[in-house]
Amino acid sequence: MSSPELQALADSRARLGLVALLIGLAALAWWSTIRAMAGMGASPGVELGALGWFIGVWVVMMAAMMLPAVSPTVALYARMTRQNGLTRPVAFTSAYLVAWGAAGIGAYALYALGRHAFGAQLGWHAGGRWLAGSVLALAALYELTPLKDVCLSKCRSPLGFLLGTWRGGARGAFAMGSRHAAWCVGCCWALMAALFALGVMSILWMAVIAALITVEKVLPWRRIAVWSTTLVLLALAVGVLAVPGSVPGLVIPSGGMTGM
Repeated sequence: MSSPELQALADSRARLGLVALLIGLAALAWWSTIRAMAGMGASPGVELGALGWFIGVWVVMMAAMMLPAVSPTVALYARMTRQNGLTRPVAFTSAYLVAWGAAGIGAYALYALGRHAFGAQLGWHAGGRWLAGSVLALAALYELTPLKDVCLSKCRSPLGFLLGTWRGGARGAFAMGSRHAAWCVGCCWALMAALFALGVMSILWMAVIAALITVEKVLPWRRIAVWSTTLVLLALAVGVLAVPGSVPGLVIPSGGMTGM
């Protein structure tokens, strides 16, 4: 076997090893999230706890949900650097967690503001059910918007993005990861809103949303992936609004919003 062939084989093994590492970290994050959420309420409108605790759990959740979907992009970036070592891929990946951590802070603030401003009006048996169903319906509609299409294109075809925004060094890797993560937030924020509507502390709904994100970003048939996600969200919206008790896995709150 010639030297170029040996180098290509080594590069391929390195990329596979990097993908396996990211998936292994995602599996560890799932295990940690399941432990952290043991015994917690899994219904819509559940109390999020202190900001520091929530952000810690949220970042681990994002690692569990996002690392499998982003692993091909990180592997492509590692190949393009043509350098051994994990410093740059780690910096690139860390930017994703930082970006989603910032998004988590924004979601926490909006959630807390809504609870403070409307309180019992957002209880499940008041306006909460209608709010949850509306959020799911809006998330479904967002799947078909031009903005979603542009953001998903960046996530599904990262080569053009990497070539157009290339920066050297670990700092450059973090900057590139941050910019790509911004496209990821633009692509997936509505799905995360749907997670809040279904129960942000529910492992089941976490897994469902993570599966939808991965399918959209990885499945070769883009239209099938997008329309499948849209139909799932619409079905959940109708179920929550019309017959919430028959939605599999949905934990219906039994009391007011503060008692969920």
